[in-house]
Amino acid sequence: MQRHLIIGASGGIGSAMAQALPGEVVSLSRSSDGLDICDEPSIAHHLGRQKGRFDTIIVTTGALVVNGAQPEKTLRSVSPDAVIDQFRVNAIGPALILKHALHLLYADRRSVFAALSARVGSIGDNHIGGWYSYRSAKAALNQMIHTAAIELSRTHKHTIAVCLHPGTVQTPFTAAYAGRHKMTSPKNAAEQLISVIDNLSLQDSGKFLDYSGQEIAW
Repeated sequence: MQRHLIIGASGGIGSAMAQALPGEVVSLSRSSDGLDICDEPSIAHHLGRQKGRFDTIIVTTGALVVNGAQPEKTLRSVSPDAVIDQFRVNAIGPALILKHALHLLYADRRSVFAALSARVGSIGDNHIGGWYSYRSAKAALNQMIHTAAIELSRTHKHTIAVCLHPGTVQTPFTAAYAGRHKMTSPKNAAEQLISVIDNLSLQDSGKFLDYSGQEIAW
């Protein structure tokens, strides 16, 4: 029986994935378990308590607005605190999850570590600007996972590490932007992401993929 670990399982996408995945699903979140992805001791504590190995570890955490700071429309709105907060939530947190989850990944058979990123984190696909902090944090997340995938190819030869863009999903996270983008339900997003994960090969490790399995430009 496959085992899956969902980080951020109380969110819209996380909860939908927890319901859709087959086999045993272990769910961790801040609201239900007190896991704070901005606090390394908290991460070490919660992941250190897990037993056995997981076929899939999925980080579904993320935030567009942190401590009230809205996405910046112009360079004049950029502030050091907002940038740091975005990096803590969207880049450093998931990277620390992977750091402390290494012992939960199989070394002798296929396992997948997936972190939810966002298309706006693509530098090559950025044609309209804005959203400085969020874009930069997601770009940093992509680099973290890409770099980790190279290391994992040496230490966990059967592990695949990827960043996944789920599309614009109907959650409180995106409520303020409803109508501006094509939206999908959490259930549909979860099913699409699970399909992508199921079809990953070792050659995909380190890539940035969307919900249809298409590679996104860095």
